[in-house]
Amino acid sequence: MIKPWPKRSSKFLGDFRVFKVRSDEKVSPRTNKAHEMFVLESPDWVNVIPITADGQMVLVEQYRHGSDTVELEVPGGVMDKTDKSPIETACRELKEETGYEGENAQIIGKVFPNPAIMSNSTYTVLVENCRCVCDVSFDSGEDLKTHLVWPKDVPKLVAEGKIRHSIVVAALYHYELYKKFK
Repeated sequence: MIKPWPKRSSKFLGDFRVFKVRSDEKVSPRTNKAHEMFVLESPDWVNVIPITADGQMVLVEQYRHGSDTVELEVPGGVMDKTDKSPIETACRELKEETGYEGENAQIIGKVFPNPAIMSNSTYTVLVENCRCVCDVSFDSGEDLKTHLVWPKDVPKLVAEGKIRHSIVVAALYHYELYKKFK
């Protein structure tokens, strides 16, 4: 049976605004040997599946610095410390990035982005009956273009490599499961 590794010690290594780095000394329960493990501490994230009243999905296109590529994604972002819940974050991010608002916001999934080295979770929030209510409100570090796509076309966009962000693909899968089992 796989068991959690006890932590002997932990030390803070650095704060890099979007994440902090720490080193944990953990002991293998199998070998009883100590190992240094590095962990990226990050706030939780939210991905939004916004569906319009006529059934289209609201997607955004944006430049991503890590991959140096322009990506087609669902709206989303980091939970601010002032956000009370993933649903509040989802509604805020949806409005800021697309100008859309909706109804019946609900969490339909949760994943660990990379549990090997990261401490956070990513929530998938479905928002229904979305409509454009205002202009976008980008922060100074983002430029986005809104696209409306029929959900039936999304699997092909993933298969063709037009949607490549792994956590977005997980969010889209949560939406497929939600539709299948609701």
